[in-house]
Amino acid sequence: MKRILLVGLMFMAICPSTYAERIKDLASIAGVRSNQLVGYGLVVGLNRTGDKTKFTGQSLRSMMARLGLTFPPGIDPKAKNIAAVSIHADLPAFSKPGQRIDVTVSSIGDAKSLRGGSLLMSPLKGADGNVYAVAQGNLVVGGLSAGGKDGSKITVNNPSVGRIPNGATVERSVPTSFSKGNSLVFNLHNSDFTTANRMVEAINRVLGPDTAKAIDATSVKVNA
Repeated sequence: MKRILLVGLMFMAICPSTYAERIKDLASIAGVRSNQLVGYGLVVGLNRTGDKTKFTGQSLRSMMARLGLTFPPGIDPKAKNIAAVSIHADLPAFSKPGQRIDVTVSSIGDAKSLRGGSLLMSPLKGADGNVYAVAQGNLVVGGLSAGGKDGSKITVNNPSVGRIPNGATVERSVPTSFSKGNSLVFNLHNSDFTTANRMVEAINRVLGPDTAKAIDATSVKVNA
């Protein structure tokens, strides 16, 4: 019943005149939103355009240790084909485990370019510290940088930022209270008493009196 009500409301016009706005264009459902994810990882396979910072070497040591490999004592890995990166993505509402989302990868060291690199498996966490997705794959970099022997240099866009389309797999769903309760709350994109009142009138005209009620200039509550 709640799903049928939602579909009808989102496409309902709030004004019977020739020009009418759909509710879905004016408001969003409370509690239904995307969530930001962030992570840290290593990009490998660069053409000598990687980092020269110490924390990149530390990250490489840690990764190798997790894989059962260790560097000899006193050896400082200075691979120029590796870069430390931050990873961020938006987890859409109602995403389910197994679905894929796009990720953006940005250098956090002094890497000159991420072109041609591949991101190694990296967990993406939410604000609560839980892992919601795992990212890995080849980067698509729109920028480029080139230099000549005479010291000339040209840079187009930003080669230290790249994207991985469908580069992360969702591992955990975000809990939501959307399916609980017998009502929906719509929040207007722009607070306005007149718009809220017209929305209430349009909903009640179709679904019956007292179905919708304006809470304030932003929110309209609809009983299922």
